[in-house]
Amino acid sequence: MPITDINAAFDSGNIIVHSIQENSANLSIRKDRESEFAQWFHFRVACTAGEELTLRITGLEGSAYPGGWPDYRACVSEDRDYWGRADSSYDKGEDGGTLTIRYTPASAIVWFAYFAPYSMERHHDLVSETAGCEGVTYRCLGHSLEGQPIDCLEMGSGDIQVWLYARQHPGESQAEWWMEGALDMLTDLSNPHTRVLLEKCRLHIVPNANPDGSCRGHLRTNYAGVNLNREWATPSLEKSPEVLGIRNAMDESGVHWAMDIHGDEAIPAAFMAGFEGIPSWTDDQGERYKRYIHRLADRTPDFQTKLGYSIAAPGKANLTMSTNQLAERFGKSHGCVSMTLEMPYKDTVHGNDPEQGWSPERCKLLARECLATLAEMV
Repeated sequence: MPITDINAAFDSGNIIVHSIQENSANLSIRKDRESEFAQWFHFRVACTAGEELTLRITGLEGSAYPGGWPDYRACVSEDRDYWGRADSSYDKGEDGGTLTIRYTPASAIVWFAYFAPYSMERHHDLVSETAGCEGVTYRCLGHSLEGQPIDCLEMGSGDIQVWLYARQHPGESQAEWWMEGALDMLTDLSNPHTRVLLEKCRLHIVPNANPDGSCRGHLRTNYAGVNLNREWATPSLEKSPEVLGIRNAMDESGVHWAMDIHGDEAIPAAFMAGFEGIPSWTDDQGERYKRYIHRLADRTPDFQTKLGYSIAAPGKANLTMSTNQLAERFGKSHGCVSMTLEMPYKDTVHGNDPEQGWSPERCKLLARECLATLAEMV
C-alpha cells in the first residue's frame, strides 16, 4: 500500500501536504502565525512497513535559516520515545530548496521532526513531578497570550540568585530536553554538585517561556508572531506578556547568574554567547564568564569555545535580547553573568553520532555538566 495519510494536526505539528504519489510526497513548512519565520516541522506518516518513503520538503531557501539545511538529517521515530536520524540530502536549486528524506519504516506509522519534540503534555508532567519534590516551590509568573501559565520552579536556600529559562524560541526543543536534565539533577539530593547549588543559590527555573508557540508548531515566535528574545528592553502585556512576567520576577529577586537555553540551526556545535558590548561592561563580569565557558569545555567534549557567534563591539550590544539586557540590568547591583547556550540541530563536528546526531539524551547530559560547572564557580 502507498502512503495513506500525512498529518500534523497535533501538539507542535507543522507541515503542508502538496501531493502524495505512492510512497513519495511533496511537502512544505507552514510559517509561524503573523510571521515570516519557518523552519520547524513535525508530522506523522501512515504507510506500509518495509517500503521506503521519499519525502520532499520544498521552498527551503525561503526558510528562516537556509544555512541550516546542508548536512542536516531529519529526526525520525516509530515510538515517539527514541529519535534517530533518517537519510537526508539538500539541494538548494530544486524547487526553491528541497530537503529529501528517505526512510524505510518497520511499522505502519512513523514520525518526523526537525528535532525530537518536547510536547506540552510532557512539559506539564515535568512541572508537576518537579513541584512535588522535596524543597521545590512552584509559582506562575503570568500567562501567555492564549492563557497558558508561565511556569517557574524554585529551589535552594542560598543568596546567589540563578535564573535558567528556555524555549523563548519554541522550535528549539533541545532547550526543554536540557531543562529536563537540569531538573533531574537538581532534585537528586545525593548529587554533591546539587547540594552545593542548593546551599549557596536560590534557583529560579522556567522550562518553557513560550508555550503558545510550542503548541502551535512555531519556530521562533509566540501567538502574536513576536520573537520573545527581542522584547527584553520593553516587554508588554499586548505583545510579550511571557517576557514581562519573567522579567518582573527577576526584578524582584535580582540576578547573579542567568542562562537562556536555545538551539542553533546552522552551527554544528554546542557553544555559548555572552554579553560583550553592553554599555556597563566590567572586566570582572567578562572574566567570570570566560572562566565559566572554558571550565565547561574542559568538563565535556560536547561543548566547545571555537565555533560560535561574532562578538558585539563595545557599547553595541542588542539590549532587546535577554542575555545582554540582564547583564546590563543587573551588572552594577549583582555583577550579573548572563549567557545564551546554543545546541545544534545537527551533530557536533567533534562528536558525530551516526544514529542520533545531537539528541535529547545529550541535551540532558550537557545540562548536568553546565550545572556542575556552576556549582564549582559559586
